[in-house]
Amino acid sequence: MKKKLLSLALATILTAGLVTGCGSSASSSNQSSSQDNTQKKTITVAASQTPHSEILAEAAKILEKQGYELKVTVFDDYVQPNNVVESGEFDANYMEHVPYMEQFNKENGTHIVNAGGIHYEPFGIYPGTKKKLDDLAEGDTIAIPNDTTNEARALLLLQDNGLLTLKDGAGLTATINDIKENPKKLKFQELEAAQVAKVKDEVAFVVLNGNYALEAGYSVSKDSIAYEKADSEAAKTYVNIIGVKEGNENSDGIKALVKVLKSDDIKKFINDKYDGAVIPFED
Repeated sequence: MKKKLLSLALATILTAGLVTGCGSSASSSNQSSSQDNTQKKTITVAASQTPHSEILAEAAKILEKQGYELKVTVFDDYVQPNNVVESGEFDANYMEHVPYMEQFNKENGTHIVNAGGIHYEPFGIYPGTKKKLDDLAEGDTIAIPNDTTNEARALLLLQDNGLLTLKDGAGLTATINDIKENPKKLKFQELEAAQVAKVKDEVAFVVLNGNYALEAGYSVSKDSIAYEKADSEAAKTYVNIIGVKEGNENSDGIKALVKVLKSDDIKKFINDKYDGAVIPFED
């Protein structure tokens, strides 16, 4: 399994030889600096590359000022980040949402818990042949993802915008078979998530999550007709979290990490960098 160690430690630890080799006032200064650095507490995090490790890199600058050294290792899968937290090799991970975490625990006998929700990557409705929801005509087609999770999120977003009504209790497992009311007799083209944007010239609207919207050339903040809000069922469910082993969620280091990741500075960084494709989660 490939992994890349990101060097996010912002403080340099002086070697013992450098400290003991001087006897002047400069030596005292160096010794004091060395003591300060060796007293820094380390937080180790297993993370996905984008946007997680990028957000952590920004958080490291703030944590360094608080006496913490943040070390992040990027993983290219979603299994090892939980395994290394369970084993105690890492303090936390940043790459998953609660439904995945709970299923992983169930299947693997692990004890990962949610230490704090940080961001979500919203689904949006984007223009195809139509530019506004009011332009929809009877029988128009909307392209949506065909996998269980993403199809449900797409349908819930369409419901939130008054285009259809789902059966009671359909929620985050909804499919087109759960549509109770469809006043405009809309049709739905179900495709693999990566293929949805490719039919935008053939359908009235496409419903995409943030990363596929960016790949399709959409600006999430400028082009989306509607997108999941922070208080939506989907956003609350699929918020990306800091995962830790049960019992460690209240440790000083984890609380400091979560507090920084939910700070105004990090929220601004996310909003400025990701053009709405990543949105800070508000509890």
